[in-house]
Formats: sequence, C-alpha cells, structure tokens
Amino acid sequence: MAQRPAEQLHVPVLLERCLDLMAPALAEDGAVAVDATMGMGGHSEALLRRFPRLQLVAIDRDPQAHALAGARLAPFGDRFHPVHTTYDRIPEALAQHGFDAADAVLFDLGVSSLQLDERQRGFAYSYDAPLDMRMDSTAPVTAQDVLNDYSEADLRRILRDWGEERFASRIARAVVERRAQAPLRTTGELVEVVRAAVPQGAQHRKGHPAKQTFQALRIEVNEELDVLRRAVPAALDAVPVGGRVVAMSYHSLEDRIVKQAFAGGATSSAPKGFPVELDEHKPTLRILTRGTETPTPTEVEENPRAASARLRAAERIRQNPPHSSQNAQRYNA
Repeated sequence: MAQRPAEQLHVPVLLERCLDLMAPALAEDGAVAVDATMGMGGHSEALLRRFPRLQLVAIDRDPQAHALAGARLAPFGDRFHPVHTTYDRIPEALAQHGFDAADAVLFDLGVSSLQLDERQRGFAYSYDAPLDMRMDSTAPVTAQDVLNDYSEADLRRILRDWGEERFASRIARAVVERRAQAPLRTTGELVEVVRAAVPQGAQHRKGHPAKQTFQALRIEVNEELDVLRRAVPAALDAVPVGGRVVAMSYHSLEDRIVKQAFAGGATSSAPKGFPVELDEHKPTLRILTRGTETPTPTEVEENPRAASARLRAAERIRQNPPHSSQNAQRYNA
C-alpha cells in the first residue's frame, strides 16, 4: 500500500503557540531557525510558511522521516536544510549549512507519530511486531538486544529510571526467566511477560500495563535522555541575545531536563550572601512560559497524543560569561 503524504500522517502539537513564542526572534529577514526534531515536517512547514524569508535547519535521526518530510518540504527550495543526525549536534548541523548560530530552536521531543504508527518498528504495545524501537534504523542496538543481553540488574535499572516502573524488579526477573527458555523477539511476547509479572490489580492504573516498560526500552535504545541533556545547553548556546528556545516534552523525565536547564540560566549565579551581583553572575535567560503550558481541549480532541504535551520556552537576554560557555556568534551574512 502506498505511503500517505506526511501532512496526512501528523498533526503538529501546540503549533500556533510554538510559532508565536518563536516569532519575535524570527522577525528579521534572513533569520535562522532550527527544528531539532523534524519528524514528518509539520512544525518545519509551518515555520517556513509563516516566515517567508526564514532559513530552516531541520534535524532528525530517522531516515524515514527525512524521506517523508523531504518530499513535503521540497517546495521551499534552498530555505530548507535537512541534516541526518541527533539533536544534540546543533552546532555541527548549523555549520554544515554555513551558519554560526540560530535565532530560534524548537524541540518536539519523544517518539513521533510516524514511529508509533509504523508497526514493524516495534514502538507500540498495541500490536505485535519485531522488538526494534530504533529511531535511527542504522543504529546497532535494538530493544531485542537490550532485553536478551542486559543483566537482570541493568534491566531493573532502566525500567525503574527510564520507565518510572513501580514493578521494575518483577518485570526484569520475568524477562530473564522467559529468555532462558527462548530469546524474546516480538512486542507481543514482551507484553505477555509484563502482564504476567504485574499484579492484576495494578495493571491499568497508568493505562496499558506495558506502557512504562516500552518507554524505558525506547529511551535506552535511543539514549534519549543522554542526548537531551546535551541538546538543551547546545541549543541555548546556539542562540544570540534575543534568541529563543522552545521545547515540548511528553513525560516528566524529559520535562525535568528542560526545566532544570532553563532555570539554571534564569537564576543568578552569585554566591549566596554575596553583597553585589556582578554582571557575570546575572541571569542569561528569561523564562517565557509560566510553568508548563498544555494543549487546549480542542487540540487534544483533534489529536489525542497531544494530551501529555508540556511546553516551555526561554529567551536569551545576555551572553554567557566567557569562562562558562563559548558565546554563540551571529550566523553568516
């Protein structure tokens, strides 16, 4: 069956709010933006349409996303600059297309609709598929490798830390016992193991009983949180004074990383009790959102996957002190 166009497969989350938050930084001709998580190109297309002189660097690690979004965004010609890499490599992606900095950076974190809906990729627990879960199909490690090769202690750790799974010990033990009989190969087999390990009374307290296990495996396979811990500071360093970084997250682990990075830049670094706040101690960021913003009921009705989205944004108001971070430079004219 022919693949539907990207615009029919994906409804961008909080689209107008993201554009409004980025707009003050993108008002000038020749502004540069980074869509750090291009996916199927919904936010990228909206940015290119709203800002007709914008140069857009669009990053994604997924070759299939590049194929779909590339076709969708081809009409924008040389204003669209795709890069196949992870979103912690923002400086390298900018440099690849001749830019030294960006005026705004957008993150739409987590697994994409494309990845969830492509059954053979194994991201979803709702149908049987190979245990893959790689966002980049060229990466070497799959969920099957993790489940069959990791020690029980390591499985317990990732289920607890990445999935916030209450029954991590029981599930890890059950996986080890099951793989001793035969390697786990499909999502359906994993769901069976989780259902058997989780007490009946607790199986639907947070939705599907395997939801947190699948989240943990996906994060581990793709090193998502390690990449994000590098990516947010890289984005903040890439924007000049007046530049903005907007981030949408879909679970507490992602949101906590974004929140801490923004809060660190928005807080004075002066030692406690210091009588005078020197310029080098003044905040470098201004928080643009009050806590986290969430989708409207109408958006959630149109796109149920938007329900867990949490939006934060920050603006650079001062360059980092030279000793703490390399100052971002303006892009090439």
